[in-house]
Amino acid sequence: MTPVLRRAAVTVPGMLALGFLSGTSVSAGGGDPWYASLAKPAGTPPDWAFPVAWTLIYICMGLALALGSSQRRGVLAFAAAVALALVWMPVFFGAHLIWPALWIALGMIASGSVAAVRFARAHRAAAWAMLPFLVWTGYAAGLTWGIARLNA
Repeated sequence: MTPVLRRAAVTVPGMLALGFLSGTSVSAGGGDPWYASLAKPAGTPPDWAFPVAWTLIYICMGLALALGSSQRRGVLAFAAAVALALVWMPVFFGAHLIWPALWIALGMIASGSVAAVRFARAHRAAAWAMLPFLVWTGYAAGLTWGIARLNA
């Protein structure tokens, strides 16, 4: 087994476990009465799309980390993006703090972008593997902003 595959055998399940812990730390989606009561912007996906999207994103992020792990600053930016992603759920769904959740999402985009740029120096595929995270986080930030505006 190659070193990258060995790393991926750890990073991918690790990312999935972190995502699972964050996703189950608070009641979310349609099962959460607070969220169900919110006015939502056009383009809000159905509840089932969120865990599917995040599962795929965490797999890609695990691969990005395995491929880009030689970039120390990239790993630090990646860790910041992951930490912010893990905090977003409890802030938005647990504490019902919509505006702070938006700022956290913007921080996720910024740190994830830095990680992707740094990872590209180690392996271009590592940067591409960060793209689903960046796209979905940008989309989620837009939804969060829409929810904040509609429910102010």
